[in-house]
Amino acid sequence: MKKIKYILMGLAVLGLASCNSYLDTMPDNRAEIDSPEKVRKLLVTAYPSTSYIATCEISSDNVDYMGASNPYGSIFSDQLFNWEDVTEFDNDGPRMVWSSCYTAISSANHAIDAINALGSPQELRGALGEALLCRAYSHFLLVNMFSLHYSEEFSENDLGIHYMIEAETTLDPKYERESVKSNYTDIENDIEEGLKLIKEASYDIPKYHFNVKAAYAFATRFYLYKGDMDKVIEYASEVLGAAPLGMLRDNAYLATLPQDGGATAIEFVSPSMKSNLLLLAATSNLGYIYGPYYTESRYTHNKLLTDTETYGVKRTPWKEFSEDAIKKVYHVRYRHYGGTNLDKVIMPRNPFFFEYTDPVAGVGYRKTVFPAFTTDEALLSRAEAYVRTKQYGLAVQDINLWLQAYVKDYVAVKEDDIVKWAQSYEYYTPDKPTPKKALNPDFTIEQGKQEEILQYVLYLRRFETLQLGLRWFDIKRYGMTITRRLIEGGKIASVLPLTLEKRDNRFAFQLPSEVITAGMTPNPR
Repeated sequence: MKKIKYILMGLAVLGLASCNSYLDTMPDNRAEIDSPEKVRKLLVTAYPSTSYIATCEISSDNVDYMGASNPYGSIFSDQLFNWEDVTEFDNDGPRMVWSSCYTAISSANHAIDAINALGSPQELRGALGEALLCRAYSHFLLVNMFSLHYSEEFSENDLGIHYMIEAETTLDPKYERESVKSNYTDIENDIEEGLKLIKEASYDIPKYHFNVKAAYAFATRFYLYKGDMDKVIEYASEVLGAAPLGMLRDNAYLATLPQDGGATAIEFVSPSMKSNLLLLAATSNLGYIYGPYYTESRYTHNKLLTDTETYGVKRTPWKEFSEDAIKKVYHVRYRHYGGTNLDKVIMPRNPFFFEYTDPVAGVGYRKTVFPAFTTDEALLSRAEAYVRTKQYGLAVQDINLWLQAYVKDYVAVKEDDIVKWAQSYEYYTPDKPTPKKALNPDFTIEQGKQEEILQYVLYLRRFETLQLGLRWFDIKRYGMTITRRLIEGGKIASVLPLTLEKRDNRFAFQLPSEVITAGMTPNPR
Protein backbone atom coordinates (compact mmCIF):
# COMPACT_ATOMS: atom_id res chain seq x y z
CA MET A 1 0.00 0.00 0.00
CA LYS A 2 1.17 3.50 -0.78
CA LYS A 3 2.66 5.14 2.30
CA ILE A 4 1.21 8.51 3.13
CA LYS A 5 1.40 11.12 5.84
CA TYR A 6 -1.20 13.37 7.26
CA ILE A 7 -1.49 15.48 10.35
CA LEU A 8 -3.66 14.19 13.15
CA MET A 9 -4.44 17.80 13.91
CA GLY A 10 -6.79 17.56 10.94
CA LEU A 11 -8.84 15.15 13.00
CA ALA A 12 -8.70 17.51 15.95
CA VAL A 13 -9.96 20.37 13.80
CA LEU A 14 -12.85 18.20 12.68
CA GLY A 15 -13.51 17.21 16.27
CA LEU A 16 -13.74 20.82 17.38
CA ALA A 17 -16.55 21.31 14.89
CA SER A 18 -18.58 18.80 16.89
CA CYS A 19 -21.46 19.95 19.04
CA ASN A 20 -20.14 18.01 22.04
CA SER A 21 -18.42 20.48 24.32
CA TYR A 22 -16.74 17.84 26.48
CA LEU A 23 -14.37 17.02 23.62
CA ASP A 24 -12.74 20.40 24.04
CA THR A 25 -11.41 19.45 27.49
CA MET A 26 -10.19 15.96 26.74
CA PRO A 27 -6.50 16.65 25.89
CA ASP A 28 -5.86 18.20 29.32
CA ASN A 29 -7.84 15.58 31.20
CA ARG A 30 -5.97 12.67 29.62
CA ALA A 31 -2.77 13.63 31.45
CA GLU A 32 -4.59 13.07 34.74
CA ILE A 33 -5.95 9.55 34.18
CA ASP A 34 -4.33 8.08 37.26
CA SER A 35 -7.12 6.11 38.96
CA PRO A 36 -9.66 3.42 38.03
CA GLU A 37 -12.50 5.91 38.42
CA LYS A 38 -10.89 8.33 35.98
CA VAL A 39 -10.37 5.50 33.48
CA ARG A 40 -14.07 4.69 33.62
CA LYS A 41 -14.97 8.35 33.13
CA LEU A 42 -12.64 8.52 30.14
CA LEU A 43 -14.39 5.53 28.57
CA VAL A 44 -17.58 7.59 28.40
CA THR A 45 -15.91 9.44 25.51
CA ALA A 46 -14.73 6.25 23.76
CA TYR A 47 -18.00 6.01 21.81
CA PRO A 48 -18.81 8.03 18.65
CA SER A 49 -20.94 11.08 19.39
CA THR A 50 -22.52 11.22 15.94
CA SER A 51 -24.69 8.84 13.94
CA TYR A 52 -24.11 7.13 10.59
CA ILE A 53 -27.84 6.49 10.12
CA ALA A 54 -28.90 9.41 7.89
CA THR A 55 -25.82 9.14 5.67
CA CYS A 56 -26.38 5.44 5.06
CA GLU A 57 -30.17 5.64 4.82
CA ILE A 58 -30.28 8.42 2.21
CA SER A 59 -27.60 6.61 0.20
CA SER A 60 -29.52 3.31 0.19
CA ASP A 61 -32.52 1.95 -1.72
CA ASN A 62 -34.80 2.98 1.15
CA VAL A 63 -35.53 6.39 -0.39
CA ASP A 64 -36.82 7.87 -3.65
CA TYR A 65 -36.56 11.35 -5.13
CA MET A 66 -39.74 13.35 -4.58
CA GLY A 67 -38.94 16.06 -7.13
CA ALA A 68 -37.05 19.33 -7.53
CA SER A 69 -40.17 21.28 -6.59
CA ASN A 70 -39.96 19.85 -3.08
CA PRO A 71 -38.15 22.58 -1.12
CA TYR A 72 -37.47 20.42 1.94
CA GLY A 73 -34.03 19.16 1.08
CA SER A 74 -30.43 20.26 1.36
CA ILE A 75 -27.19 20.12 -0.58
CA PHE A 76 -26.13 17.49 1.96
CA SER A 77 -29.00 15.13 1.11
CA ASP A 78 -28.74 15.95 -2.62
CA GLN A 79 -25.12 14.81 -2.60
CA LEU A 80 -25.85 11.64 -0.65
CA PHE A 81 -28.79 10.62 -2.84
CA ASN A 82 -26.75 11.16 -6.00
CA TRP A 83 -23.72 9.35 -4.52
CA GLU A 84 -21.56 12.42 -4.89
CA ASP A 85 -18.69 13.32 -2.59
CA VAL A 86 -20.26 15.15 0.35
CA THR A 87 -18.80 18.63 0.65
CA GLU A 88 -21.50 20.13 2.87
CA PHE A 89 -21.07 20.09 6.64
CA ASP A 90 -23.81 18.31 8.56
CA ASN A 91 -23.77 16.68 11.98
CA ASP A 92 -25.20 13.55 10.33
CA GLY A 93 -22.65 13.54 7.51
CA PRO A 94 -19.60 11.37 6.74
CA ARG A 95 -17.21 14.11 7.84
CA MET A 96 -18.54 14.06 11.38
CA VAL A 97 -18.65 10.26 11.49
CA TRP A 98 -14.96 10.25 10.58
CA SER A 99 -13.92 12.79 13.21
CA SER A 100 -16.18 11.40 15.91
CA CYS A 101 -14.91 7.84 15.42
CA TYR A 102 -11.26 8.86 15.53
CA THR A 103 -11.89 11.00 18.60
CA ALA A 104 -13.51 7.98 20.27
CA ILE A 105 -10.58 5.78 19.21
CA SER A 106 -8.16 8.26 20.75
CA SER A 107 -10.06 8.08 24.05
CA ALA A 108 -10.02 4.28 23.95
CA ASN A 109 -6.27 4.25 23.34
CA HIS A 110 -5.63 6.69 26.18
CA ALA A 111 -7.72 4.48 28.46
CA ILE A 112 -5.68 1.42 27.46
CA ASP A 113 -2.46 3.32 28.16
CA ALA A 114 -3.76 4.47 31.53
CA ILE A 115 -4.75 0.93 32.52
CA ASN A 116 -1.29 -0.31 31.58
CA ALA A 117 0.33 2.54 33.52
CA LEU A 118 -1.71 1.57 36.58
CA GLY A 119 -0.32 -1.95 36.36
CA SER A 120 -3.40 -3.53 34.73
CA PRO A 121 -5.18 -4.18 38.04
CA GLN A 122 -7.82 -6.90 38.21
CA GLU A 123 -10.55 -4.33 38.85
CA LEU A 124 -9.85 -2.76 35.45
CA ARG A 125 -9.96 -5.95 33.38
CA GLY A 126 -13.53 -5.17 32.38
CA ALA A 127 -12.59 -1.59 31.52
CA LEU A 128 -9.75 -2.85 29.33
CA GLY A 129 -12.20 -5.13 27.54
CA GLU A 130 -14.54 -2.19 27.01
CA ALA A 131 -11.72 -0.01 25.65
CA LEU A 132 -10.67 -2.70 23.16
CA LEU A 133 -14.26 -3.17 21.99
CA CYS A 134 -14.71 0.59 21.65
CA ARG A 135 -11.56 0.83 19.56
CA ALA A 136 -12.73 -2.05 17.38
CA TYR A 137 -16.24 -0.61 16.98
CA SER A 138 -15.18 2.81 15.71
CA HIS A 139 -12.68 1.27 13.30
CA PHE A 140 -15.41 -1.14 12.16
CA LEU A 141 -17.70 1.80 11.36
CA LEU A 142 -14.93 3.64 9.55
CA VAL A 143 -13.81 0.78 7.32
CA ASN A 144 -17.37 -0.15 6.41
CA MET A 145 -18.32 3.42 5.55
CA PHE A 146 -15.15 4.67 3.87
CA SER A 147 -14.09 1.46 2.09
CA LEU A 148 -15.63 -1.18 -0.13
CA HIS A 149 -17.09 -4.17 1.65
CA TYR A 150 -14.90 -6.98 2.93
CA SER A 151 -14.20 -9.62 0.30
CA GLU A 152 -11.92 -12.64 0.38
CA GLU A 153 -11.14 -11.93 -3.27
CA PHE A 154 -10.45 -8.20 -3.18
CA SER A 155 -9.87 -6.92 0.36
CA GLU A 156 -6.14 -7.53 0.41
CA ASN A 157 -5.82 -4.73 -2.16
CA ASP A 158 -8.83 -2.54 -1.35
CA LEU A 159 -8.07 0.71 0.46
CA GLY A 160 -9.02 0.55 4.11
CA ILE A 161 -8.47 3.15 6.82
CA HIS A 162 -5.67 3.75 9.31
CA TYR A 163 -5.98 1.53 12.38
CA MET A 164 -4.87 3.47 15.44
CA ILE A 165 -3.51 1.08 18.06
CA GLU A 166 -1.59 3.68 20.05
CA ALA A 167 -2.52 6.99 21.63
CA GLU A 168 -1.10 9.78 19.47
CA THR A 169 1.50 11.96 21.20
CA THR A 170 3.02 13.89 18.28
CA LEU A 171 1.67 16.67 16.09
CA ASP A 172 3.00 15.25 12.83
CA PRO A 173 2.50 11.48 12.91
CA LYS A 174 3.15 9.44 9.79
CA TYR A 175 0.62 6.80 8.87
CA GLU A 176 -0.28 4.57 5.99
CA ARG A 177 -3.73 3.74 4.78
CA GLU A 178 -3.95 -0.01 5.28
CA SER A 179 -5.98 -2.60 3.38
CA VAL A 180 -9.52 -3.63 4.25
CA LYS A 181 -8.22 -7.12 5.05
CA SER A 182 -5.63 -5.70 7.45
CA ASN A 183 -8.32 -3.58 9.13
CA TYR A 184 -10.55 -6.61 9.61
CA THR A 185 -7.67 -8.57 11.12
CA ASP A 186 -7.02 -5.80 13.65
CA ILE A 187 -10.71 -5.43 14.45
CA GLU A 188 -11.02 -9.17 14.98
CA ASN A 189 -8.03 -9.20 17.33
CA ASP A 190 -9.49 -6.39 19.43
CA ILE A 191 -12.94 -8.03 19.52
CA GLU A 192 -11.64 -11.43 20.58
CA GLU A 193 -9.42 -9.95 23.29
CA GLY A 194 -12.26 -7.70 24.43
CA LEU A 195 -14.65 -10.64 24.71
CA LYS A 196 -12.26 -12.36 27.11
CA LEU A 197 -12.20 -9.35 29.41
CA ILE A 198 -15.58 -7.61 29.20
CA LYS A 199 -17.76 -7.66 32.31
CA GLU A 200 -21.07 -6.21 33.41
CA ALA A 201 -19.70 -2.87 34.61
CA SER A 202 -21.29 -0.82 37.36
CA TYR A 203 -22.35 2.22 35.34
CA ASP A 204 -25.49 4.21 36.13
CA ILE A 205 -26.93 3.19 32.74
CA PRO A 206 -25.03 0.05 31.69
CA LYS A 207 -26.57 -0.04 28.22
CA TYR A 208 -24.67 3.11 27.23
CA HIS A 209 -21.50 1.02 27.50
CA PHE A 210 -20.37 -2.29 26.08
CA ASN A 211 -21.68 -5.09 28.26
CA VAL A 212 -21.34 -8.83 27.71
CA LYS A 213 -24.35 -9.27 25.42
CA ALA A 214 -23.58 -6.10 23.46
CA ALA A 215 -20.04 -7.35 22.95
CA TYR A 216 -21.29 -10.64 21.55
CA ALA A 217 -23.80 -8.80 19.35
CA PHE A 218 -20.95 -6.70 17.94
CA ALA A 219 -18.97 -9.87 17.28
CA THR A 220 -22.03 -11.34 15.57
CA ARG A 221 -22.28 -8.42 13.15
CA PHE A 222 -18.54 -8.37 12.53
CA TYR A 223 -18.43 -12.04 11.55
CA LEU A 224 -21.59 -11.66 9.46
CA TYR A 225 -19.86 -8.94 7.46
CA LYS A 226 -16.68 -10.99 7.27
CA GLY A 227 -18.57 -14.09 6.16
CA ASP A 228 -17.71 -16.49 9.00
CA MET A 229 -21.13 -18.05 9.50
CA ASP A 230 -20.08 -20.53 12.19
CA LYS A 231 -18.89 -17.63 14.35
CA VAL A 232 -22.14 -15.76 13.69
CA ILE A 233 -24.14 -18.71 14.99
CA GLU A 234 -21.87 -19.15 18.01
CA TYR A 235 -21.89 -15.52 19.10
CA ALA A 236 -25.53 -14.78 18.28
CA SER A 237 -26.46 -17.76 20.45
CA GLU A 238 -24.49 -16.17 23.31
CA VAL A 239 -26.62 -13.06 22.87
CA LEU A 240 -29.97 -14.82 22.63
CA GLY A 241 -29.55 -17.51 25.28
CA ALA A 242 -31.89 -20.46 25.78
CA ALA A 243 -35.12 -18.43 25.55
CA PRO A 244 -34.68 -15.95 22.67
CA LEU A 245 -38.32 -14.86 22.45
CA GLY A 246 -38.14 -13.21 25.86
CA MET A 247 -35.10 -11.24 24.72
CA LEU A 248 -36.76 -9.69 21.66
CA ARG A 249 -38.39 -6.27 21.42
CA ASP A 250 -41.73 -6.04 23.21
CA ASN A 251 -43.70 -4.75 20.25
CA ALA A 252 -47.03 -5.63 21.84
CA TYR A 253 -46.22 -3.13 24.59
CA LEU A 254 -45.05 -0.47 22.11
CA ALA A 255 -48.40 -0.80 20.34
CA THR A 256 -50.22 0.35 23.50
CA LEU A 257 -48.47 3.73 23.54
CA PRO A 258 -49.96 6.96 22.10
CA GLN A 259 -50.03 6.75 18.33
CA ASP A 260 -48.42 10.13 17.66
CA GLY A 261 -45.12 8.25 17.45
CA GLY A 262 -43.15 10.37 19.90
CA ALA A 263 -43.71 8.17 22.94
CA THR A 264 -43.11 5.03 20.89
CA ALA A 265 -39.80 6.34 19.56
CA ILE A 266 -38.62 7.24 23.06
CA GLU A 267 -39.58 3.83 24.41
CA PHE A 268 -37.96 2.15 21.39
CA VAL A 269 -34.57 3.28 22.71
CA SER A 270 -35.33 2.73 26.38
CA PRO A 271 -32.63 0.94 28.42
CA SER A 272 -35.45 -1.08 29.98
CA MET A 273 -36.12 -2.82 26.66
CA LYS A 274 -34.34 -6.18 26.83
CA SER A 275 -33.77 -6.04 23.08
CA ASN A 276 -31.58 -2.92 23.36
CA LEU A 277 -28.03 -4.04 24.09
CA LEU A 278 -25.99 -0.90 23.40
CA LEU A 279 -27.49 2.59 23.13
CA LEU A 280 -25.58 5.55 21.75
CA ALA A 281 -26.40 9.24 21.99
CA ALA A 282 -25.70 11.50 19.03
CA THR A 283 -25.85 15.12 18.01
CA SER A 284 -28.24 14.64 15.13
CA ASN A 285 -31.32 15.67 13.15
CA LEU A 286 -32.61 12.08 13.03
CA GLY A 287 -35.63 12.91 15.16
CA TYR A 288 -36.67 15.44 12.52
CA ILE A 289 -35.68 13.45 9.44
CA TYR A 290 -37.54 10.34 10.63
CA GLY A 291 -40.28 12.12 12.51
CA PRO A 292 -43.56 13.81 11.50
CA TYR A 293 -41.80 16.79 9.95
CA TYR A 294 -40.95 18.12 6.50
CA THR A 295 -37.21 17.93 7.21
CA GLU A 296 -35.33 16.29 4.29
CA SER A 297 -38.61 15.15 2.72
CA ARG A 298 -37.18 15.63 -0.78
CA TYR A 299 -35.86 12.07 -0.37
CA THR A 300 -38.17 9.75 1.53
CA HIS A 301 -39.35 6.27 2.21
CA ASN A 302 -42.68 6.98 0.56
CA LYS A 303 -46.01 5.14 0.39
CA LEU A 304 -45.30 3.50 -2.97
CA LEU A 305 -41.95 2.18 -1.79
CA THR A 306 -43.59 0.97 1.42
CA ASP A 307 -46.40 -0.87 -0.36
CA THR A 308 -44.14 -2.60 -2.87
CA GLU A 309 -40.98 -3.35 -0.88
CA THR A 310 -41.28 -3.04 2.91
CA TYR A 311 -43.95 -2.59 5.60
CA GLY A 312 -46.94 -2.46 3.26
CA VAL A 313 -46.19 -5.56 1.16
CA LYS A 314 -49.56 -7.32 1.23
CA ARG A 315 -48.40 -10.87 0.52
CA THR A 316 -46.84 -12.69 3.47
CA PRO A 317 -45.73 -16.33 3.63
CA TRP A 318 -48.87 -17.20 5.60
CA LYS A 319 -51.55 -15.03 3.95
CA GLU A 320 -52.25 -12.25 1.48
CA PHE A 321 -53.88 -9.18 3.00
CA SER A 322 -55.81 -6.21 1.69
CA GLU A 323 -54.25 -2.74 1.82
CA ASP A 324 -56.24 -1.86 4.92
CA ALA A 325 -55.62 -5.19 6.64
CA ILE A 326 -51.84 -5.22 6.18
CA LYS A 327 -51.60 -2.07 8.30
CA LYS A 328 -52.95 -4.07 11.25
CA VAL A 329 -50.80 -7.18 10.86
CA TYR A 330 -47.83 -5.92 12.84
CA HIS A 331 -47.99 -4.72 16.44
CA VAL A 332 -46.33 -1.38 15.68
CA ARG A 333 -47.81 0.36 12.67
CA TYR A 334 -45.92 2.57 10.30
CA ARG A 335 -46.92 6.22 10.08
CA HIS A 336 -47.64 7.82 6.71
CA TYR A 337 -47.55 11.60 6.49
CA GLY A 338 -48.95 13.01 3.27
CA GLY A 339 -49.66 16.46 1.91
CA THR A 340 -48.17 19.10 -0.34
CA ASN A 341 -44.51 18.20 -0.78
CA LEU A 342 -44.89 15.44 1.78
CA ASP A 343 -45.10 11.69 1.19
CA LYS A 344 -43.22 10.17 4.06
CA VAL A 345 -43.47 6.82 5.84
CA ILE A 346 -41.70 6.33 9.14
CA MET A 347 -41.48 3.81 11.91
CA PRO A 348 -41.27 5.52 15.32
CA ARG A 349 -37.66 4.59 16.05
CA ASN A 350 -35.72 7.86 16.12
CA PRO A 351 -36.62 10.07 19.10
CA PHE A 352 -35.95 13.77 19.20
CA PHE A 353 -34.26 15.37 22.19
CA PHE A 354 -32.96 18.88 22.71
CA GLU A 355 -29.94 19.71 24.86
CA TYR A 356 -30.12 23.32 26.02
CA THR A 357 -26.85 25.17 26.30
CA ASP A 358 -28.71 28.35 27.24
CA PRO A 359 -32.23 27.64 28.53
CA VAL A 360 -33.04 31.33 28.78
CA ALA A 361 -32.15 32.02 25.16
CA GLY A 362 -33.67 28.69 24.13
CA VAL A 363 -30.60 27.54 22.20
CA GLY A 364 -28.78 24.24 22.18
CA TYR A 365 -28.26 21.07 20.17
CA ARG A 366 -30.58 18.56 18.56
CA LYS A 367 -29.92 15.08 19.91
CA THR A 368 -31.08 11.52 19.49
CA VAL A 369 -30.41 8.08 20.91
CA PHE A 370 -30.22 4.95 18.76
CA PRO A 371 -29.67 1.23 19.38
CA ALA A 372 -26.24 0.28 18.07
CA PHE A 373 -26.95 -3.41 18.75
CA THR A 374 -30.17 -5.31 19.43
CA THR A 375 -31.19 -8.89 20.05
CA ASP A 376 -33.59 -8.68 17.10
CA GLU A 377 -30.76 -7.97 14.67
CA ALA A 378 -28.66 -10.74 16.24
CA LEU A 379 -31.53 -13.19 15.75
CA LEU A 380 -31.86 -12.35 12.05
CA SER A 381 -28.09 -12.55 11.67
CA ARG A 382 -28.22 -16.07 13.06
CA ALA A 383 -31.12 -16.93 10.75
CA GLU A 384 -29.04 -15.70 7.80
CA ALA A 385 -26.08 -17.76 8.96
CA TYR A 386 -28.26 -20.85 9.23
CA VAL A 387 -29.43 -20.32 5.64
CA ARG A 388 -25.88 -19.79 4.43
CA THR A 389 -24.84 -23.08 6.10
CA LYS A 390 -27.97 -24.85 4.76
CA GLN A 391 -29.47 -25.44 8.19
CA TYR A 392 -32.88 -24.44 6.91
CA GLY A 393 -34.94 -25.89 9.74
CA LEU A 394 -33.04 -23.82 12.30
CA ALA A 395 -33.33 -20.74 10.09
CA VAL A 396 -37.11 -21.15 9.95
CA GLN A 397 -37.21 -21.49 13.74
CA ASP A 398 -35.47 -18.12 14.09
CA ILE A 399 -37.75 -16.57 11.48
CA ASN A 400 -40.76 -17.73 13.47
CA LEU A 401 -39.31 -16.28 16.67
CA TRP A 402 -39.03 -12.91 14.94
CA LEU A 403 -42.58 -13.15 13.59
CA GLN A 404 -43.93 -14.01 17.05
CA ALA A 405 -42.48 -10.77 18.37
CA TYR A 406 -43.75 -8.60 15.51
CA VAL A 407 -47.02 -10.04 14.20
CA LYS A 408 -50.30 -9.61 16.09
CA ASP A 409 -52.06 -12.80 15.09
CA TYR A 410 -48.95 -14.88 14.65
CA VAL A 411 -49.17 -17.95 12.45
CA ALA A 412 -46.14 -20.22 12.27
CA VAL A 413 -44.62 -20.42 8.81
CA LYS A 414 -43.01 -23.46 7.28
CA GLU A 415 -40.04 -23.80 4.99
CA ASP A 416 -42.28 -24.34 1.96
CA ASP A 417 -44.34 -21.23 2.81
CA ILE A 418 -41.22 -19.08 2.68
CA VAL A 419 -39.96 -20.66 -0.53
CA LYS A 420 -43.34 -20.14 -2.23
CA TRP A 421 -43.45 -16.53 -1.02
CA ALA A 422 -40.11 -15.75 -2.65
CA GLN A 423 -40.97 -17.67 -5.81
CA SER A 424 -44.20 -15.71 -6.20
CA TYR A 425 -42.23 -12.53 -6.95
CA GLU A 426 -40.29 -11.52 -10.02
CA TYR A 427 -36.96 -9.88 -9.38
CA TYR A 428 -37.18 -6.18 -8.66
CA THR A 429 -36.90 -3.66 -11.46
CA PRO A 430 -37.19 0.09 -10.83
CA ASP A 431 -40.43 0.37 -12.82
CA LYS A 432 -41.88 -2.90 -11.47
CA PRO A 433 -40.73 -2.99 -7.84
CA THR A 434 -40.96 -6.06 -5.62
CA PRO A 435 -39.29 -6.99 -2.31
CA LYS A 436 -37.07 -9.49 -4.15
CA LYS A 437 -33.73 -7.97 -5.18
CA ALA A 438 -31.18 -9.72 -7.40
CA LEU A 439 -28.23 -10.85 -5.28
CA ASN A 440 -24.68 -10.78 -6.59
CA PRO A 441 -22.32 -11.43 -3.65
CA ASP A 442 -18.72 -12.60 -3.74
CA PHE A 443 -19.78 -15.92 -2.23
CA THR A 444 -21.95 -18.66 -3.73
CA ILE A 445 -25.70 -18.82 -3.19
CA GLU A 446 -27.49 -21.83 -4.61
CA GLN A 447 -30.55 -21.12 -6.71
CA GLY A 448 -33.72 -22.55 -5.30
CA LYS A 449 -34.31 -23.14 -1.60
CA GLN A 450 -31.20 -21.39 -0.31
CA GLU A 451 -31.77 -18.18 -2.25
CA GLU A 452 -35.52 -18.14 -1.62
CA ILE A 453 -35.21 -18.43 2.17
CA LEU A 454 -32.35 -15.95 2.12
CA GLN A 455 -34.57 -13.49 0.23
CA TYR A 456 -37.08 -13.60 3.08
CA VAL A 457 -34.41 -13.16 5.76
CA LEU A 458 -33.04 -10.12 3.90
CA TYR A 459 -36.58 -8.76 3.61
CA LEU A 460 -37.01 -9.11 7.38
CA ARG A 461 -33.61 -7.49 7.94
CA ARG A 462 -34.73 -4.56 5.81
CA PHE A 463 -37.92 -4.34 7.85
CA GLU A 464 -35.99 -4.58 11.12
CA THR A 465 -33.30 -2.03 10.25
CA LEU A 466 -35.17 0.49 8.10
CA GLN A 467 -34.32 4.05 9.17
CA LEU A 468 -31.53 2.64 11.34
CA GLY A 469 -28.94 2.73 8.54
CA LEU A 470 -27.95 -0.93 8.26
CA ARG A 471 -29.64 -1.63 4.90
CA TRP A 472 -26.72 0.16 3.17
CA PHE A 473 -24.32 -2.47 4.45
CA ASP A 474 -26.58 -5.36 3.41
CA ILE A 475 -26.66 -3.89 -0.10
CA LYS A 476 -22.86 -3.79 -0.13
CA ARG A 477 -22.59 -7.33 1.26
CA TYR A 478 -24.87 -8.83 -1.36
CA GLY A 479 -23.81 -6.79 -4.38
CA MET A 480 -27.31 -5.41 -4.96
CA THR A 481 -27.93 -2.72 -7.56
CA ILE A 482 -29.63 0.57 -6.67
CA THR A 483 -31.38 2.65 -9.33
CA ARG A 484 -32.85 6.04 -8.51
CA ARG A 485 -36.46 6.99 -9.27
CA LEU A 486 -38.58 10.13 -9.35
CA ILE A 487 -41.93 9.77 -7.56
CA GLU A 488 -44.75 12.22 -8.29
CA GLY A 489 -48.34 11.92 -7.15
CA GLY A 490 -47.61 8.57 -5.55
CA LYS A 491 -46.48 7.05 -8.85
CA ILE A 492 -43.19 6.37 -10.60
CA ALA A 493 -42.76 9.43 -12.81
CA SER A 494 -39.43 8.29 -14.23
CA VAL A 495 -36.47 6.01 -13.68
CA LEU A 496 -33.42 8.22 -13.35
CA PRO A 497 -30.07 7.56 -15.08
CA LEU A 498 -28.44 6.99 -11.69
CA THR A 499 -27.34 3.45 -10.87
CA LEU A 500 -24.97 2.00 -8.30
CA GLU A 501 -23.75 -1.52 -9.01
CA LYS A 502 -21.60 -4.05 -7.17
CA ARG A 503 -18.18 -2.73 -6.10
CA ASP A 504 -18.80 0.71 -7.52
CA ASN A 505 -16.20 2.96 -5.91
CA ARG A 506 -18.98 5.24 -4.69
CA PHE A 507 -20.01 2.58 -2.18
CA ALA A 508 -17.05 3.94 -0.19
CA PHE A 509 -17.84 7.43 1.10
CA GLN A 510 -15.16 9.96 0.30
CA LEU A 511 -12.76 10.95 3.07
CA PRO A 512 -13.17 14.45 4.56
CA SER A 513 -11.55 17.12 2.40
CA GLU A 514 -9.38 18.32 5.30
CA VAL A 515 -7.86 14.86 5.67
CA ILE A 516 -7.22 14.57 1.92
CA THR A 517 -5.63 18.04 1.89
CA ALA A 518 -3.38 16.93 4.75
CA GLY A 519 -2.08 14.10 2.58
CA MET A 520 -4.25 11.02 2.95
CA THR A 521 -5.05 9.12 -0.25
CA PRO A 522 -8.65 9.77 -1.32
CA ASN A 523 -11.01 7.05 -2.41
CA PRO A 524 -10.93 6.56 -6.19
CA ARG A 525 -13.84 7.82 -8.22
